[in-house]
Amino acid sequence: MLNVLVVDDNPTNVMLIREILRKAGYTGVQSAASAREMYEVLGLEGPVGPLYVPDIDLILLDMMMPEIDGLEACRTIQQYSELRDIPIIIVTAIGDSHMLAEALDAGAADYVTKPINRIELLARIRLALRLKQEKDWHKERDRHIREELRLAARVQTSVLTEPLSDERITIDALYQPSEELAGDLYAWFKLGEGRYGIMIIDMMGHGVSSALLCMFIASVLRDAVVQTEQPDMVLKRLNTKFHQLHMNGNLMLYYMTALYVVVDTNERTIQYANAGHPPGIVMMEDGRMVTLESTGYPVGMFPDLEVDTHALRFDSRARIALYTDGLLESAGATVESAMERIGTLLTQEQSLKSRAWDELLHPPGEESEDDKCLVWVDIH
Repeated sequence: MLNVLVVDDNPTNVMLIREILRKAGYTGVQSAASAREMYEVLGLEGPVGPLYVPDIDLILLDMMMPEIDGLEACRTIQQYSELRDIPIIIVTAIGDSHMLAEALDAGAADYVTKPINRIELLARIRLALRLKQEKDWHKERDRHIREELRLAARVQTSVLTEPLSDERITIDALYQPSEELAGDLYAWFKLGEGRYGIMIIDMMGHGVSSALLCMFIASVLRDAVVQTEQPDMVLKRLNTKFHQLHMNGNLMLYYMTALYVVVDTNERTIQYANAGHPPGIVMMEDGRMVTLESTGYPVGMFPDLEVDTHALRFDSRARIALYTDGLLESAGATVESAMERIGTLLTQEQSLKSRAWDELLHPPGEESEDDKCLVWVDIH
């Protein structure tokens, strides 16, 4: 049953509208003699908003009423998200087009003029209710999609590797999606005694498509890592898997940047292959900063990936930062200043839990449009 609220200070008008609605089959009709009475029906009994969600499908609101007119009442209703989707049809004896335009701008869905024409009134009611039903359908669909996105985000977060703390190495990460779903991915693996593989990936774009491709890469990443320990071969295997998605020719060309690092705490070596990713940073014990520069094109860009493995040595301690370009943009106005800031934090801060790292991830006043990810490796 549809519920209609008639708001008019003239009892005769209310009776006339009630009778028209009754004959048309609208039996759920309530009335209010003023805007204040309407507020009470809608639960607006204080400045905090509706005390409950009213069971009202449509409001027929008289334009000219004492104390609070229809325009002001309409504007008040539009202030509350719980009420603004209720269609309002203004009932007016005024033929002023400017006044009618003001009513529509104030949030009214339509209007009818006095004396009321039964056929016109019912036609406008049917139109307003049909539009409301369509809007309600879209709202419910949007709510369902948001719930599915939240579930997908929880699933995506669950595949991210837990922090690792061994005798000679600690690995942790910061992760901030720009939307519900992200196109950034990180993972690390224990490859053997004292050997650890660390991967960071930034998929082209962000949102649902990038997140799905990240989940695909996460599903094949472990196999790629265990089949070979050479960083360049790991990225080449991922490139082969990635291009299997393009074999039918129906998928648009996607690519990802990736940086894979293998740390050997026994041999005190760092091997890496960088496929178009922002350079990683290694802070040596003596204060030197070494960058892990790109050694090839992004993964997925070409059927055959050309990328090399590079290596460096450290004495007894070192810290490594791997990050995506979203974090680099937050860290400084230029790439050089951003990398310098990250290097300074690597040297000064003892964990990712510090306020300085949090401010790097969430700069005051910033509304980032890119995902952010940072992997911290402390070799001790």
